[in-house]
Amino acid sequence: MRTDVDAFLCRLAQELRPRTNESGEALLQRMRSELPELSQYEDIGALAPEELAGHVATFLDVLEHGLDASEVAAPPQSLEIARSFARNGVPISTLLYAYRLGHVGLLELIQAEVPRLTGDPELINAAAMRLTAAGFAYVDRSSADVVAAYQEERDRRLQRRLLLTNEASRRIGTTLDIGRTAQELADVGTDDFAGLVTVDLLVSVLDDEDTYQPSEPSLLRRVARRSASGDAVESPATSGRTHTYPAESEPARVLATGRPALHRVASSDPPAWWAADSDSHGRADTPGGFHSILLLPLLARGETLGLVQFFRAGSATPFDEDDLLLAQEIAARAAVSIDNARRYTHERSTALTLQRSLLPQHPVEQSAVVAATRYLPSGSRAGVGGDWYDVIPLSGARVALVVGDVVGRGLRAAATMGRLRTAVRAFADIDLMPDELLTHLDDVVIRLQHEEHEAGQDGDETSATCLYAIYDPVSRVCSLASAGHVLPAVVTPPESKAVAVRSVEFPEMPIGPPLGLGGLPFETTQLELPEGSLLALFTDGLIQSRTRDVDTARTLLSEVLAGAPETPGPPDEVCDRLLAALLPGRPADDVALLVARTRALDPGHVAALDLPSDPAAVSGARRFTSDTLTAWGLEELSFTTGLMVSELVTNAIRYGKEPIQLRLILESTLTCEVFDASSTAPHLRRARTFDEGGRGLLLVAQLAERWGTRHSREGKVIWAEQAFTALRESAVLR
Repeated sequence: MRTDVDAFLCRLAQELRPRTNESGEALLQRMRSELPELSQYEDIGALAPEELAGHVATFLDVLEHGLDASEVAAPPQSLEIARSFARNGVPISTLLYAYRLGHVGLLELIQAEVPRLTGDPELINAAAMRLTAAGFAYVDRSSADVVAAYQEERDRRLQRRLLLTNEASRRIGTTLDIGRTAQELADVGTDDFAGLVTVDLLVSVLDDEDTYQPSEPSLLRRVARRSASGDAVESPATSGRTHTYPAESEPARVLATGRPALHRVASSDPPAWWAADSDSHGRADTPGGFHSILLLPLLARGETLGLVQFFRAGSATPFDEDDLLLAQEIAARAAVSIDNARRYTHERSTALTLQRSLLPQHPVEQSAVVAATRYLPSGSRAGVGGDWYDVIPLSGARVALVVGDVVGRGLRAAATMGRLRTAVRAFADIDLMPDELLTHLDDVVIRLQHEEHEAGQDGDETSATCLYAIYDPVSRVCSLASAGHVLPAVVTPPESKAVAVRSVEFPEMPIGPPLGLGGLPFETTQLELPEGSLLALFTDGLIQSRTRDVDTARTLLSEVLAGAPETPGPPDEVCDRLLAALLPGRPADDVALLVARTRALDPGHVAALDLPSDPAAVSGARRFTSDTLTAWGLEELSFTTGLMVSELVTNAIRYGKEPIQLRLILESTLTCEVFDASSTAPHLRRARTFDEGGRGLLLVAQLAERWGTRHSREGKVIWAEQAFTALRESAVLR
C-alpha cells in the first residue's frame, strides 16, 4: 500500500507542477483577503508571489521525489520575506499566521486534486494522511528557518538601534554651541538611518524670548541640514533664513501637540506644506521621490524648542514604528543638549554683559601713570569668571592699581566681582594702606559667605584673590599687597643709554591668603621705581595653560617685556604683545591685564615746609603758600588757599603732634596737605552761635573741591584739592 501511495503522490505532484504559478497566485489572493494590512508594505507585496510559488514548488518536490519533509530547507524567498517582515516591524505572530495560512491553503489545493486522479477511497484516505504528515513536517522545518531569519534581522535592527543610540550619545552635544549641536543631530541621523535630516528651531527660543505658544504662528529658523549623499548647505545661522508652516500642516500639528508623527507621502503628491520650506530661490529643500517622513518635536524640560524631520526616499525601506521610537530617543537626547547649549549661551552672554558693565568703561583722569587694560572672557564651556581690574585716583596725585579674581563662574561670579570692586573703591576713598584695605575686603568676603550660608545657596563658598597697589609720583614709591594673587611684573628702564636691555622682575613680596579665610594678616611691600618703569598686573589666566607650566609662562612674559624695542611704546601696545605671545588662541580662563607706565612729578611742582608746633607758625605757612603760588603763576588762588592752609595748620598745631609739615602739590589740581604725627582724625561739626571755634573744617569743605584724611603708620595727612583755570604752558609732569 505504501508503494501505491508514493506512486500516487508522485503522479499528483507531476500533474500540479505545470500550474505552480497559478497555485501560488490563488494562495496570494487568499492571503490578501485574510491579511489586508500587509498590502501597505510594498517590499512584502513584491516578494510574496515569488515566495508562495517557491513554497509550492518545494512541497511538490517533496511529494514527487519522496523526500523527508523535515530535512527540506525553506526556499530563499521565504527567508527574505521574513527579513522584510522584521524590517517593517510586523509582529512575528503575523508572520507565523501568514505562514500557516499559506500552507493550509496549499494542502487544500493539493487535496482537492486527489479525487480527480483516483476514486479509490482507501487510496484517497492514505494519500490524505501522507499529505497531512508531510505538510506538518514541512511547516515545522521551514517555519523554524523563517523564524530564525526574522529574529536575526530583528536582532540586527535592535543592534543597529543600540549602536545608533550610543553614537548619538557620543556625537551629539560635544560642545555648548547651538548650531554645532543641531548639525551633529543631522549628521548622526544620516548615518544609515535617513536620507535627509533637517533641524528647525523656534526663533523665540534662539532669541531667548517668551516660551513658545502653540496658538501663535511659529517662526522657525533652519539651523542644520544634511543629506546622506553628503551635500551640505550653508549654516542657516549665518544666512538667517526663517520660515513658518501652515497651521493645518503636519509640522505645525507636531509643534502644537508635542507628539511625533510618521507621515507617508505618495511620490506623485508631495505635501503642500513643503512650499513653505523652500530656499530663497524657490528650490525645495527636500529630496526627490521621498516616501516617508518622521516629524519629531524637540522637547526639553517641558519646553518646545523646535522640530527635526527625517526623510527616506527612493528604494530605502519606509519608516516604521520602530524607526519612530529610535528617532524619538535621538531627538530627546539632542533636545536636552540644544537646551543646555541655549541656557549656557544665554547665561554666558548675560554674565559677560554684566561683567563688562561692572568694569571701568572709560579711562579715569589721573597723572600718576599711563595705563592700559584688557579683559578676555574664557573660551571654555566653564563660563565667564569674575576677573576685574581698576584704576582709582587718590589724593596727593597718587593712584591705586587693582587686579582681582573671584573664584567661580557665571552670573554669581560676575555679581560678586561687582560687589568687591565697589568695596575696593569705597575703601580706597578713605585712603587705606594696601594691607589694611585687603583686611577690610577680607571681612566683606566673609560677610558674603555668611549671607550665602543663611540663604542656603548651593555651590562653593565665595572666595577671591586681589592685588592692590598704590603709586605715588612724588616719591616714586609703589606700595603693594597681595591676597593670594599672582605677583606683578616690574620692568625698570635701562640705567644708561648704552644699555638697551630693561630689567624684568617679579618682586619678592609676601603673598597673603585668599580673601574669605579670615584671621590671617596681609603685608605691604614698598618699591622705589625709576620714572618710566612698567607695572604689569594680571590674573592667573594669562600664565596658566594646559600646554605649559607657570614658570615657562613667566619666562615668556619676561622675554616679551624685556625684548621689546628700546622705546617700549604705549601700554596699549604692550598689552597687545603680551596677549599675542601668551594667548595665541582662546584662553581657557578669564584674563584681566593692567599695564601702567609710571610718571614722576616735577620736583618744581612740589613745595614743602616743616612747621613747629607754635601758633605763630601759621602766618609763616600763609606767606610760604602765597610765595609758592606766585611762583607757579596761580596768584588768583592765593586768598582761598591761604585760608585753607591757615585752618589746616591751626588744627595740626592745636590737636596734633610734631613733626608737622605743609606740602603743596601742583598737577591737574592744586593740593594742600598738612601732616602731623597724631592719628586722631578731625571731623566736621556744627558750631553754635557763640562758639569761638569749630568752623575751620566747614570753611575748608566749602572752599575745596575735595578734602579728606589719610592715615599712615607715621601719622595722618589732612588734604584739600582745588581746581584752577589757568595752567602754565609747560607740562606739569615729565
